[in-house]
Amino acid sequence: MLRIAIDMDEVIADVLPKFQDLYFQKFGVEVNPDDHYGKKIYQLPGALEIRNELYKPGFFADLPVIEGAQAGIRELQEHYEIYIVTAASEFRHSLGDKHDWLQEHFPSIHWKNMIFCGDKSIIRTDYMIDDHAFNLETFQGKGLLFTAHHNVEEKRFTRVNNWAEVTEFFRKEREA
Repeated sequence: MLRIAIDMDEVIADVLPKFQDLYFQKFGVEVNPDDHYGKKIYQLPGALEIRNELYKPGFFADLPVIEGAQAGIRELQEHYEIYIVTAASEFRHSLGDKHDWLQEHFPSIHWKNMIFCGDKSIIRTDYMIDDHAFNLETFQGKGLLFTAHHNVEEKRFTRVNNWAEVTEFFRKEREA
C-alpha cells in the first residue's frame, strides 16, 4: 500500500480563524485577506507578537477542521496508508494539543501514524501534502502543495486548493 504524509496545520486544521481573532483583539479591525496575500497574518506590520501565541498551551486545542478533510482522509484510507506529519517540536505545548485534536477529529488515524517532528526532511512516504514549500523541497516523494494565503505565489509543486482536489488527484493516480 502506498503511503501519504499529510500535514496538520493549514491542511486539516484551520489556523487562520484563530490568527484572525488574535489580529482583531490586538488591532480592533478585521484583517482583510488581501492584506496578507502571500504571507502569514503575523507577518503584517506590527503583528509579529501574534505568532507568540503559538507557544501558549491550548493554541492548537480548538482549531476548526478544514472543510472536507475528514471525508477526504476516510476515502484515502481505503487505498493508502495515511500518516499525519506535523512540525510540533518548536511549540512544546502543541504536542498534547495536537495529539488530542487528532484523536477527537480523526479517530481513524492510529497513534502509530501520528508523527510529531521538527524537520520533515526525514519523512519517507510516497506522497506528502503540505502548505509549506520548504517541507516539499527536501521531500523525496511526490509533493502536493495545499493552498494557503502564504503560498499563493509558489509555482514549483503540484497544487491542491481543497480536499475535493486532493481526493480527485489520488483517484486519478490510482487510475493511471
